[in-house]
Amino acid sequence: MTNQQKSIQFHLSELRKRLVICVSSIIVGTFIAFAFHRYILDFLSRPLVSGSQSGNNALVFTEVTEFFSITMKTSILGGIIISLPILFYQVVLFVAPGLTKKEKKYLLIFLPGTMIAFVSGILFGYFVLLPPALHFLITFGEGIAEPMIRIGNYISLLVNLLFWMGVAFETPFIMLFIAKLGIVHPKKMASFRKYSLVLAFILAAFITPTFDPVNQTIVALPLVVLYEIGILMARLGTRSKKDNE
Repeated sequence: MTNQQKSIQFHLSELRKRLVICVSSIIVGTFIAFAFHRYILDFLSRPLVSGSQSGNNALVFTEVTEFFSITMKTSILGGIIISLPILFYQVVLFVAPGLTKKEKKYLLIFLPGTMIAFVSGILFGYFVLLPPALHFLITFGEGIAEPMIRIGNYISLLVNLLFWMGVAFETPFIMLFIAKLGIVHPKKMASFRKYSLVLAFILAAFITPTFDPVNQTIVALPLVVLYEIGILMARLGTRSKKDNE
């Protein structure tokens, strides 16, 4: 067996080991989330109650397997969130041997930052965006139809919204990363600023579940701020790189 074949076999074995640890941590996290699924579903349903004037919007299910299905989906998602630190740590362990000392430093800074940004986006969506959006959707047909909200539809809407808000909050770190790689210069990012406002409202229309301009503005403005933060981080990152060189 040649050295190249041994190297490939070693990397495949290492990858299999990391994947087993990641899958195992997600399974354990899923069991933990399932044990507390009632508290999790109660927590997720609070924005629905606060978005109602009457405060009495109980979730319903219309299929025999719907509640169990949405419980399992929520538990799996909770398991992934619980195991995020382990998942990031396994990624670091897998790619670290092939990186330089400086690249390892960037990686150790970049990964925790992306996790914090993702969680910040979820919290922003849950506490800031969801209550007014749900209030608009529930009261839009007030006096004409009585809302009976299916738990499957509600949880799917909530998860989709929170996920994309988490992704949107990754913008500054993505901009810093591509600037570090030299793909896009910070000056080019700054010149794109005049288009960022339009793009922010397009993304807001995609992320928000309503056509209400107020809710779309609540999403669009943080996106614009995140883009400006990304430009600043890219400038600082490339400046420090030049100083080191």
